[in-house]
Amino acid sequence: MRQPRIAMLSFLLLGMPLSLTAAEGIATMQIISPEFSDRGMIPAKYTCDGENVSPALAWSGIPAATKTLVLIADDPDAPDPAAPRMTWVHWVLYDIPPTVHGLAEGAADRLPPGIREGMNDFRRTRYGGPCPPVGKHRYFFKLYALDKALGPLNHANKAGVEQAMQGHILAMAELVGLYQKGR
Repeated sequence: MRQPRIAMLSFLLLGMPLSLTAAEGIATMQIISPEFSDRGMIPAKYTCDGENVSPALAWSGIPAATKTLVLIADDPDAPDPAAPRMTWVHWVLYDIPPTVHGLAEGAADRLPPGIREGMNDFRRTRYGGPCPPVGKHRYFFKLYALDKALGPLNHANKAGVEQAMQGHILAMAELVGLYQKGR
């Protein structure tokens, strides 16, 4: 009963929930990029205004029971951050071996063995960089640790991968980058 009390105390004192994982003292999974900081601007090189290559990403704190990882990059501000109507999916990777601790710049062109790609909203199975039509958009790079490999999926897009992940998520981390054309 101690864990729920710690989480509730955190919510009452800090005004925010504390995960039971953090309350138990277990390491928290993290995802970073050497190309931009969390909530920082994504350099044009990684967008449709530049080379449109995937940025380098690194992660740590993967739970010991992890069998596979999933990476989903999306933009919840499409098409206009002032009036968002959809989340635009830029990249879907799944069955990433837990021994992989990151992806090099441009890795979309040469993924490590075993990684499967899902369809993005550009209707292709590779990275599609930020390309907002208007305003400053947020781009979420979400990493999930799963307790099982997903294997081949009939609908390997964001929705299909998320459905297959249900009940198997051990941990989650996210990195948010910002981009606006002409900046």
